[in-house]
Amino acid sequence: MEAVLSRKEQIERTATVLFKSKGYSATSMRDLANALGIEAASIYSHIKSKEEILQRVCFRMAREFFEALDAAEASGGSATERLKRAISAHVQVLTKNTEASAVFLHEWRHLSEPMHGTYLSLRDKYEARFRDIIRAGTGNGEFMVPDEKFAVLTILSGLNWIHTWYKPEGKMTPAEIAGNLSEMLLNGLSTQRQALQDTYSHLNTI
Repeated sequence: MEAVLSRKEQIERTATVLFKSKGYSATSMRDLANALGIEAASIYSHIKSKEEILQRVCFRMAREFFEALDAAEASGGSATERLKRAISAHVQVLTKNTEASAVFLHEWRHLSEPMHGTYLSLRDKYEARFRDIIRAGTGNGEFMVPDEKFAVLTILSGLNWIHTWYKPEGKMTPAEIAGNLSEMLLNGLSTQRQALQDTYSHLNTI
């Protein structure tokens, strides 16, 4: 049974859907009121402005990403294991609410200062956590990465489009998506790696 939402939560959820479908700039308070079936003036008894909603969505999502990453890294392990868990954590947050994910990833540009700067700072810190994992793996020989920043941007860019195609009723669960993406991002599409493993296995039997 779904929990009953407060009016403020209803406003935020409806606005999030509109921000994704129409874009933040193109969504008016009248659009929001019409979608909710209430008078536009009554919205202001619950929120101060349209940007307040955007702020709430962006920073709630940021908190969820950091909490998921904290949990993923808590178990320790090799850099490969940590990176796989970090990727899985990111996918889980993305797929939990695709509308909010889309707003977080694309509409943050409309935040005004100081929130705009705070958002960018949090994004840098989040990416730095992934770079730390890559650096650890490069240092101990698990990874061969010429540029840590490029590697992290490639990984996150590959993950951050999931919200555009993920369907809860689709063929793969979020965990399966994360596993498949981890395999592709860490090992690529080449068959050479498996061929080398087969060769080494054969040599060890001689």
